[in-house]
Amino acid sequence: MDILDKIRILSDSAKYDVSCSSSGSSRGSIKGGVGNAAAAGICHSFTADGRCISLLKILMTNFCIYDCAYCQNRISSDVERAAFAPEELITLTMSFYRRNYIEGLFLSSGVIVSPDHTMELMIRIIKTLRQRERFNGYIHVKVIPGASSHLVHEAGLYADRVSVNIELPEETNYKALTPEKNRLAILKPMKQIADNIMENKEEKRISRFAEDFVPAGQSTQLIIGATPTTDGKILSLSQNLYTGYHLKRVYYSAYIPVSTNKLLPQLTAPPLLREHRIYQADWLLRFYKFTAGELLREHENLDVNVDPKTQWALSHMELFPMEVNKVSYEMLLRIPGIGLTSAKRIIRARKLASLTYEGLKKMGIVLTRAKHFILINGKYHGNFAMRPEFIYEAISEKKDQIQLSLFEEIDHSLSSLNASSRDIILDRQNLSQILADQTIIRKSLGGDF
Repeated sequence: MDILDKIRILSDSAKYDVSCSSSGSSRGSIKGGVGNAAAAGICHSFTADGRCISLLKILMTNFCIYDCAYCQNRISSDVERAAFAPEELITLTMSFYRRNYIEGLFLSSGVIVSPDHTMELMIRIIKTLRQRERFNGYIHVKVIPGASSHLVHEAGLYADRVSVNIELPEETNYKALTPEKNRLAILKPMKQIADNIMENKEEKRISRFAEDFVPAGQSTQLIIGATPTTDGKILSLSQNLYTGYHLKRVYYSAYIPVSTNKLLPQLTAPPLLREHRIYQADWLLRFYKFTAGELLREHENLDVNVDPKTQWALSHMELFPMEVNKVSYEMLLRIPGIGLTSAKRIIRARKLASLTYEGLKKMGIVLTRAKHFILINGKYHGNFAMRPEFIYEAISEKKDQIQLSLFEEIDHSLSSLNASSRDIILDRQNLSQILADQTIIRKSLGGDF
């Protein structure tokens, strides 16, 4: 088969793997070597389907002995097959690098013969790149679940980052959709890698001559929407992976239907908005000190109409409004519309002077959301007097549809009150509240959401 055909087939087969990151390594240049993976030396850009286009992202082969129902490259799939010999892929990588097409290599593969056999071929490729070709660019390699521990360790000596894809969130999913795999075969190498990374850090603390082991850490990938698993369970799993296995990233991939298996959902489109909300929640776990249990119970799903922090805030209105001139940094991070950078700016600025509404605007705070949850020098700038149902409608991404229904509901309520006013003595306080709510909503629609 022509080399261009192999590239076409195997690069296309790799597009469903989104755990392709080219950051976090500090592998510098070496005398007589080619390239480097220092922080400033990696230029990368992500395409819409998750590909990092600065890396040669490719499979060694898309032949596979497994029959995972959700996978395009499963043994029963009728797809065009191809395979690179190790030397072909080594030559291709060096050729592309010298032409400045790529900054590094992302290498994965279908499983051929056995996990050990496949892993040995992949290690031969990256080991030759490092030792014979003196290639010092970025390398991310996928570990094959079930491979021997000594092969997993050897891969970590030559790669900047490794990943073992969990793919399915629950153990029961494996039995139905990928009977050849199991959770233990995936978690075992992840645990080994985590332990080896910690040991390597200790070795480097003692001796500066200790060789690197996976300097950019490890990652994994979860498929979203292929199983009925809730967002709460997915986030709980991610949190356990971050704390128990010290993962750098958990990547989420919206399920793309590639087969008509009756065990898989027949979706008209990938659940991309759900994937986006889970990424936002994952960010809260990693940087905002939220826990999975705070964001969701295990049987719950995220509301796709608002971001996860706003969803949390609306369910904890007893904590709001918070005075931005007094509240702690940790609590600032829990206010919708205030991020890591803007929270630090607030802490610095309020040491010099009392914060104002206009001052907060200049700090980059998203006041269209934040104003409903904060006080500025004791003044509330929101439009809905801390009414969570109205705040939700105002900042929801589907607010145009919801506002129409709100007006219809209020107008219907007023009509009903007018029709029955001949027979019923209306409670003035209740009527005043309804009219006030209507005025608030109509006024806010002309304002900034």
